[in-house]
Amino acid sequence: MPPSQPQKPGWQAVGVNPVPGASTDGARVSPAKRVAILLCTFNGSRFLDEQLASIAAQDYPNWTLVVSDDGSTDDTLAMLEAWRATSHTQPLAVVQGPARGFVANFLSFITNPSIVADYYVFADQDDVWETDKLSRAVAWLDTVEPTVPALYCARTRLVDSDNREIGLSPLFVRTPSFANALVQCIAGGNTMAFNEATRRLSADAGVTAGVVSHDWWLYLIVTGAGGRMHYDQHPTVRYRQHADNLVGANRGWRSRFDRVRQLFRGHFRTWSDQQVAALENFESRLTSDNRKLLKLFATSRQRGLLLRLAGFVRCGIYRQTLLGNLGLFAAAIFKKI
Repeated sequence: MPPSQPQKPGWQAVGVNPVPGASTDGARVSPAKRVAILLCTFNGSRFLDEQLASIAAQDYPNWTLVVSDDGSTDDTLAMLEAWRATSHTQPLAVVQGPARGFVANFLSFITNPSIVADYYVFADQDDVWETDKLSRAVAWLDTVEPTVPALYCARTRLVDSDNREIGLSPLFVRTPSFANALVQCIAGGNTMAFNEATRRLSADAGVTAGVVSHDWWLYLIVTGAGGRMHYDQHPTVRYRQHADNLVGANRGWRSRFDRVRQLFRGHFRTWSDQQVAALENFESRLTSDNRKLLKLFATSRQRGLLLRLAGFVRCGIYRQTLLGNLGLFAAAIFKKI
């Protein structure tokens, strides 16, 4: 961090460069918007070189890479230092993560005051970006008024551990909304890009302990606060599927069976408990209609069968697919939401 910027508790700078190119009042100071790429690492040396190469190959050039390392014991930090030494055009900053898991690591970026840009993009250590990843995100974000929270995400191209294509993530066609976000996250964090208004919105909420995942949380608060959300049907990330994935793609019958099993073990209801509590702490930033929707959703979850089903119908909650909505109906019947 810059010498004038005190370090936050839990953060330790490791050869940090400041993030240039933007001002805190949102004024443009360069011909193009400055993007901060926020990459989380933890023992990621197996795939990191390929991801760094794909970032360096972006057709949108105006970016800075900021890495939050959560305590790697492999060659990750050495690889980052080598990349810094050989990159003569793009700055690299490395900070020490909070060591509380990947969700806290990603959210800690948002509350770090030394990271300042026009737009922010999350990145996973084991993916590979298509060359138009940044340019497509920036093109959409540029259509949104800077004072309005905006969140971009996209479909992904699934690849195996050797970067061979094995399919696509599910295609979502229904409109993103708070009613959808209450019961489903359609926004993969590894595809997310957002503006300064979204960063401030999330920073106001703080790093909430009850958040299930950083991507789901951003989907909830941006739609809940009346911001804009865009799902790009064009895949921009090669999402690597391998044995060490913390979160895999929701694809195939095995994945569907795992979700059903989690549902009936009560995992989904526990997640709903956590997210409702987090949103209630964030209630003042929700729109009036979404405050009412949250209250109706929260109270309906606790009622008997008929009132519970009637309440959910009034909420208008939905998932993106027919099969997903059938599962949602079953979950409502058995009080698993």
